[in-house]
Amino acid sequence: MKKRILVVDDDSMNLARTKKILGKEYDVVLADSGKKALEKLRDETVDLILMDIEMPKMNGFETFSRIKDLGDEIPVIFLTASGMEDDVVSAIRLGAVNYLKKPYLPQELQKRVSQEFERQ
Repeated sequence: MKKRILVVDDDSMNLARTKKILGKEYDVVLADSGKKALEKLRDETVDLILMDIEMPKMNGFETFSRIKDLGDEIPVIFLTASGMEDDVVSAIRLGAVNYLKKPYLPQELQKRVSQEFERQ
């Protein structure tokens, strides 16, 4: 059975690109906001979350915090256009398993995802 990945990003181009990169090997579920991600997690089981940090209304950190409040221990890899060291440190402190700076190469995304699944 394919592993299921939830991709959370407010940019539809990023969602489509990520689904194209990972869709052959994994079952990819998309959400264009933190709110929609939380709704999907109520109804679906996922094995990994790829989440943008900068999103309107509810950023990736707040969304991640709410996911943790639900008691879900789903590993999260943050995707960030920011090179800000503070963002990376905050993500790791919150419990993210990894991060990837956008724009990323397809093979780098595939590598980070497969490394995380090997750890599970």
